[in-house]
Amino acid sequence: MTENIIIIGGGQSGVQLCDSLRTEGYIGAITLYANETHLPYQRPPLSKDFIAEGADAVALPLRAERFFADRAVDFYPGVSVTSIDLGTKTVTLSDETSTSYTSLVFATGARNRTLTIEGSKLAGIHYLRTLDDATLLRKELAQATRTVVVGAGFIGLEFAAAARQRGLDVTVLEFGPRPMGRVLSEPMSRYFTEAHTRNGISMKLGEGISAFAGDERGRITSAIGTSGTEYPADLVLVGVGVIPNDDLASAAGIDSDNGIIVNATLQTSNPDVFALGDCARYPHAQTGTMTRLESVQNATDQAKTLAKTLTGYPAIYDSLAWFWSQQGPIKLQIAGITDGHDKSVLRGNLQANKFSIYCFRDTALVGVESVNSPADHMTARRVLTNGFPISPEQIADSSFDLKSHLKALEIAE
Repeated sequence: MTENIIIIGGGQSGVQLCDSLRTEGYIGAITLYANETHLPYQRPPLSKDFIAEGADAVALPLRAERFFADRAVDFYPGVSVTSIDLGTKTVTLSDETSTSYTSLVFATGARNRTLTIEGSKLAGIHYLRTLDDATLLRKELAQATRTVVVGAGFIGLEFAAAARQRGLDVTVLEFGPRPMGRVLSEPMSRYFTEAHTRNGISMKLGEGISAFAGDERGRITSAIGTSGTEYPADLVLVGVGVIPNDDLASAAGIDSDNGIIVNATLQTSNPDVFALGDCARYPHAQTGTMTRLESVQNATDQAKTLAKTLTGYPAIYDSLAWFWSQQGPIKLQIAGITDGHDKSVLRGNLQANKFSIYCFRDTALVGVESVNSPADHMTARRVLTNGFPISPEQIADSSFDLKSHLKALEIAE
């Protein structure tokens, strides 16, 4: 069989893998199939820069247009894989042709979780995941005056801040007790609630969505919360999480459970099949738990790691997780995963909107959340990556120079 690595998915992880394979010296064929017809683009700007008033309606490319030719990648936009035969190591495509592989990689990402409540099909209700989603949303924002955001996660709050900057009345409905509760400490969630409220966004916490109401034309007029309160809206953005695209893998007989199950080298239950990015559930080196992460860092670093394995140098994925979110003038950066922390220490100036919250579990630092403090974030990544001991008492001491302490630890190694 002619050597051919097939990659399913043209997002961050799939494109990075193409690049990294060539960097690692792979000389065989690389074939990339992507559902979307666009050249691969960056997703994070879609919820903020792309929809900002006056911004260019052009997606930022992941690579230059010549990238695929330069890297000798056979790229097929708008072509999807419909089935996989693990026995014959072939994939069937949406154009009804089939082709064989020596290694197969799922970089299929995730899709939006959708609502099926009363009125959920009304015009003016949007989800945001793709460039086409963002393009339509941008067009309708130009005529909107009142928007409701369902879900106070990263995407919802990034959009809410961008809509507010455009002058819209914005209401955020969040069923949980605090925004971004799945990823942030309680003090940081509280800070964002207060910051968005000061900016004129109405934050309705503990308020879910029960239905939507529309007019005779079938267009949204209001969102009805679980409390029964009606919130007028001529545009709604729903951001209630995503579902990993693991259906194709599962149908082929590959172990999946809230993502495609992989080991530390990103190999699935089939030795010739791998998965990475938003669709993969892997053993996290820092937490010791099976984890699925939705971040550019995770997609990029997993692709770089997998490229080593696929070129004959098996590598374990153990990169530190880090994330960011730009919500209006506030840049949030997170290093590490803070789930299960039992103590948090604030360091910096809360009133000046420039501070960090250090999260500890059993006195061990597990993550750092930073607002408008990129130096803190970079230092935190160095501390966490190297496993350097830092105590809550040291962080709480304003005279403690973390940078100098870190430098001394690095020299001592």
